[in-house]
Amino acid sequence: MKWYAIFVETGREEEVQKFIELLFPGEEIRTLVPKRKLIERKQGKTYETIKNLIPGYVLTQTKMSVELYYGLKALPAVYRVLKDDSEPIPIEKEEMDMILNLTRDGEVIELSDIYKEGNHIRVLNGPLMGMEGIIEKFDHRKKRVKVRLEFLGEYKRVDLGANMVSPQRFGKTDNN
Repeated sequence: MKWYAIFVETGREEEVQKFIELLFPGEEIRTLVPKRKLIERKQGKTYETIKNLIPGYVLTQTKMSVELYYGLKALPAVYRVLKDDSEPIPIEKEEMDMILNLTRDGEVIELSDIYKEGNHIRVLNGPLMGMEGIIEKFDHRKKRVKVRLEFLGEYKRVDLGANMVSPQRFGKTDNN
């Protein structure tokens, strides 16, 4: 089964996801609306919030048929199922693997614990562990890292939540 992107009205991703689950019970279909946990500050207070990773998209894993394609396309709030001239375009495996690794096969990308080592950012734990190469910069004040993700053949810069921690807290020192 392959993953496909459904372009939907922004803000109605979960609604479309529920429509798919309700209206296609006999189909072997899995939906994903990837989200990210972020730290936000408002009026001096910090709190966690959940935002969509790729606003305006519902990702669907299925064996796409002509009937299913037209059924999905007819759902409320759906603009289109992304396709080329003749058939729906599956999302590249590498792109989907990155999203699934970050969400850990769930829907929400949790916060990562990171620290700075010279000019390099190191991840101690969390979904970015082992993916330091996609991190472009860290905003200490906003508690976010800017990462570069490839989606549908284009690179997108996305903010993910991160906590700056001391490496000693995790038993890491310069001697290790």
